[in-house]
Amino acid sequence: MKKSRLSLVIGALLLVLFLALLFCFQVRTTEVAVVTTFGRYSRDLPNPGLYFRWPVPIQNVYRFDNRLQNLEGKFEQLTTKDAKNLLVSVYVGWRIQSARKFLELFGGDSALATAKAENTLEGLVRNAKNAVIGRYVFSDLISPDPKALKFDQLESEILKEIKGPALEKYGLEIELVGIKQLGLSEAITGKVFERMRAERDRLVKQFQGEGNARAQEIRSEADRKRDELLAKAQADALRIKGEADAQASKELAILEKNPSLAIFLFQVNALKETLRERATLFLDQKTPPFNLLTGEKPKNP
Repeated sequence: MKKSRLSLVIGALLLVLFLALLFCFQVRTTEVAVVTTFGRYSRDLPNPGLYFRWPVPIQNVYRFDNRLQNLEGKFEQLTTKDAKNLLVSVYVGWRIQSARKFLELFGGDSALATAKAENTLEGLVRNAKNAVIGRYVFSDLISPDPKALKFDQLESEILKEIKGPALEKYGLEIELVGIKQLGLSEAITGKVFERMRAERDRLVKQFQGEGNARAQEIRSEADRKRDELLAKAQADALRIKGEADAQASKELAILEKNPSLAIFLFQVNALKETLRERATLFLDQKTPPFNLLTGEKPKNP
């Protein structure tokens, strides 16, 4: 009796599990789903959770990856506005916006549908890339001056070109577009290097010219200051010399009035100069200026 009850409980649990698997399904956070009834669209399920359905073949559930997908375009040769050839590849970040439209256009197999969607997007991106780059000159994409490059503007225009058609026609949301790689064909690589070298040479000459001009300004300023200092020094020297000559004239006038004082001062100075260093001299005491050592007074001339 106990075994039959246990079997009934187990059977009931298995039946519930079977019915749950038959009538319920789960949508993960990384997925969007579409439910069809007898092969026709029934509803979108953009949010994760547990949902009810009628069993197959009444209703079918198609799940698609809703994470951001990356598409890298081919490295293709394009022509700029000034007729220069350029190799460009871009990358695109996209995700499913309308699961219904995605199912109707690309089928229910998730991996195969993603591959078909990327092939479709690749053609759309190629056309937009050709159209946008054709509106820019070569120097907007390759230049020694980083400020002259217009990558952000170009990427924004490519995004604008493909965003609307991708959403309206295919139910795909384009979230970002970027330039992955730029290249030059062998025919113009040498010319580009020559142009870049010429640009660098021009900058070198410009900087050298500015340096020479600045050096000339510094030299001119130094010469001006030197001339000012020399002129001031000469003026001070002339002033000091004039003052000394005036003082000398005054003292000479005083000495002319008293010749004996003048002779005495001259002899004292001569004696000081002679005896400045230790020396032994044998001279007549009457010989000036040594006559001062004997107390002899100088005679007037």
